[in-house]
Amino acid sequence: MTTNAGRIDVHQHLIPAAYRALLDQRGLTAGGWPTPDWDPQSAIGMMDRRSIATGVLSISSPGVHLGDDAEGRALARSVNEFGAELVKDRPDRFGLFASVPLPDVDGAVAEAVYALDELHADGVVLLSNAHGRYLGEKEFEPLWAELDARSAVVFIHPTAPQLPMLDGLPSPLLDFPFDTTRTALHMVANGVMSRHTQLKVILSHGGGFLPYAAVRFAGASQFVPGTTSEGILADLRRFYFDTALSATPYSLPSLLAFAEPGHVLYGSDSPFASEPWGVEFDAGLDGYSGWQPGQQHAVNRGSAEALFPRLARP
Repeated sequence: MTTNAGRIDVHQHLIPAAYRALLDQRGLTAGGWPTPDWDPQSAIGMMDRRSIATGVLSISSPGVHLGDDAEGRALARSVNEFGAELVKDRPDRFGLFASVPLPDVDGAVAEAVYALDELHADGVVLLSNAHGRYLGEKEFEPLWAELDARSAVVFIHPTAPQLPMLDGLPSPLLDFPFDTTRTALHMVANGVMSRHTQLKVILSHGGGFLPYAAVRFAGASQFVPGTTSEGILADLRRFYFDTALSATPYSLPSLLAFAEPGHVLYGSDSPFASEPWGVEFDAGLDGYSGWQPGQQHAVNRGSAEALFPRLARP
């Protein structure tokens, strides 16, 4: 028996028309992946067909900082206010992870404060690297401190690393899981997770290969003064993980064995993952034979209700 009714999707994207026009004008994509069509009504239709009650929306790669700080601040404000209006109109169907213009730290802090305090965003989205700078950078500490003070939910979405793509293999297919893994370990090794204990940080796509190789990564304690392998492993397990493009009989056993109870959340990656492709991964969740009692409901909805109390059902 499946328990998928009313999923909360923490990995769903919005593509405002003005934002898409800007990307198209500059020839920018999400790491070589074509930008799909999107509008709110089509998103709701997709959710209805896939038993998704609410989609928490975010801007995907390449994000809002396209090389200029002033433009990044204005673009972040534009997409965040657009998303906030969607949530205001349909709070039952949509949530919002607000964008911030890293690596502009001052701009990112100001936009995070505005989005969380004034727009009442459900959290903040950060890309796995900001023009090659990973999220454990000391310069980003003011942002982490501000987010921690608000007990914020932070969604980390991958973007292309500063490496050439392999022919025929766009970054979302190959490089994105690597970059998520890279920034997560960088955060832990640089103390972000141990210093900021009120943060709830979600990693996309099952955390890349972090669950599979976590014990190997704990060996970083040999090179990072003041850490232990046990401490690194404990900080790695503080992350939350979404199931976008990751619900398979090969990945789910590792993910569910590694993650803390309540730390695995449903994700669709719509519309970048086409609906037929996403339905295949939905079927992987629904048909998985290794669920423990209550675990499937927690992944589909219950764990997200704990992160986003406004979405909890009576």
